[in-house]
Amino acid sequence: MMIQKKLNCGIRMAMEKIPYVQSAAVGIWVKAGSVDENDRINGISHYIEHMLFKGTDSRSAKQIAADVDRIGGNINAFTGKEATCYYIKTLDSNLEQACDILIDMFLHSLFDEGEMEKEKMVILEEMKMTEDQPDDLAHDTLSELVFQNTPLQRQIIGTEESLLGIHRQDILDYMAREYARDNIVVSLAGNFDEDRMCSYFEGRLSDLAAVKPPRQKSSRLYVPEYRVKVKDVEQSHICLGVPGVTLDDDDLYYAMALLNNIMGGSMSSRLFQNIREEKGLAYSVYSGCTSYMDAGAFYIYAGVNSNKIQDAIGGIACELEVLRRDGITADELATAKEQIKSNYIFGLENVNGRMFSNGKNILLLDEVREPERVLREIDAVTMDDMGRAAEMISDLGNYCASLVTGREADLKKMVNACL
Repeated sequence: MMIQKKLNCGIRMAMEKIPYVQSAAVGIWVKAGSVDENDRINGISHYIEHMLFKGTDSRSAKQIAADVDRIGGNINAFTGKEATCYYIKTLDSNLEQACDILIDMFLHSLFDEGEMEKEKMVILEEMKMTEDQPDDLAHDTLSELVFQNTPLQRQIIGTEESLLGIHRQDILDYMAREYARDNIVVSLAGNFDEDRMCSYFEGRLSDLAAVKPPRQKSSRLYVPEYRVKVKDVEQSHICLGVPGVTLDDDDLYYAMALLNNIMGGSMSSRLFQNIREEKGLAYSVYSGCTSYMDAGAFYIYAGVNSNKIQDAIGGIACELEVLRRDGITADELATAKEQIKSNYIFGLENVNGRMFSNGKNILLLDEVREPERVLREIDAVTMDDMGRAAEMISDLGNYCASLVTGREADLKKMVNACL
């Protein structure tokens, strides 16, 4: 059972004890990501995540790695648009040593300027890697279009210009503001002593700032946009996207997840069967949905031969029209519910999965979503709910579109030809 507790210092603890395992995962979650940046320091959250592995007052970067190996642990971190997480999974007998390493990185990283310059070069190579992966580039470009003129438009990795302009003082100022106690959740899952862990973190994070300054929410009038990027590629990569549901949308969050599964979330989905199996246009075709606190998106991706772009968009348009006209069937909904429930439970069948789920829910929603509740809410989705979700995604004219291809193309004209 998951227990939530707020320490005297203001840090929130999300703890799920699983006594029958011999492992434990601990993650320090910070509600800070690219939405908390500005254009000048875009990418700083991701840059900080890298730099926390580059040495502390008492450990070099090599020593951090060696100390994690010595306890048989796995350490990693990730940055998103709304949160950053640093975590270690290890044997339960070594959990406190793992926490020592994580806390040392979190509180005592040096941000050595020589290491900072080297890490900038590493991140620049990461940017080039994305540019060389056209499907990732198509997705990133679509995200910029769907969330244009909002903080969600910013890429997590930043830009070359913004990254090179970030200085050590920028990092210190950003962390002093964002890495505040009311903005942090410590999530633990596995075999551990809850009281001991609360006592451990109470005494070690109390020197951080108490409160993060509020971030002003933004709003804008959504307008579909189109963008083509010409690259030396053999295949063309199409992304279509439309606004979706927010993370805290109790009415339609699970309905959208189920609709996504029906449209393009599995091998039996409508898009897969139409675009790949029936028409043979694409090897990879799928849909997805993503939700944030202030916005969300539903998207469709297909990788096709460059002379089949119009055909692929036409095939997608046909499936959206069928959805608008006929909706979904009760059998499709029942199948999707079983798939979504299975994927959810599979993701919880390891301590890392439970640590991630609990930490994210407490950090962003300030609530516990027990598995039993999630399964009930999935089962409770009705055909009427699915109809309302379908209304949000069935109009092709409301979609943004991005295309990465080998030659110039009029993407707007292609989409409009299918309306």
